[in-house]
Amino acid sequence: MSQASAHTSRWAIGEVVFGLPFLAGVALQWIVPRSLPAGRFGLVFTLGGVALLILGLAIVVLARREFAQRRQPTDPGHPTTMLMTTGVFAISRNPLYLGAICVLLGLALALNLPWAILSLVPAVIACHYVLIAPEERYLTTLFGDEYRRYAATVRRWIGRARSAR
Repeated sequence: MSQASAHTSRWAIGEVVFGLPFLAGVALQWIVPRSLPAGRFGLVFTLGGVALLILGLAIVVLARREFAQRRQPTDPGHPTTMLMTTGVFAISRNPLYLGAICVLLGLALALNLPWAILSLVPAVIACHYVLIAPEERYLTTLFGDEYRRYAATVRRWIGRARSAR
């Protein structure tokens, strides 16, 4: 019997998996202040952060639009009926998570929050085990060879596999 959805728990969402460690990083920044290098590097970090923030927001908006156009859910407990492979899904199997990383890294760089930058490491690890691995098992069960071909063609985070070029 196949699973009704990849996630059934309300906490198994990107907002929690990325948000809680990021907030802990912001709190740690407040308790134990640290700074990124200043001077010319400070401007580079700020501008790079703003660019990442804009890129991340664009990726999230494009992914959400794809889900909405195809009437596919993003909330836990709702079954998927279609494999998403076009638009941003043609270059990332996980554009919502990729976008979240870009947004949070961009914020942390632009606002000079090194602890928040470090908090992304456990968040990405948790994302893999709490979100991505169950989703990949679910999609393999649901779509079989179609998903396996897609996974062999499009990388988990970004880019197409060499054989797909």
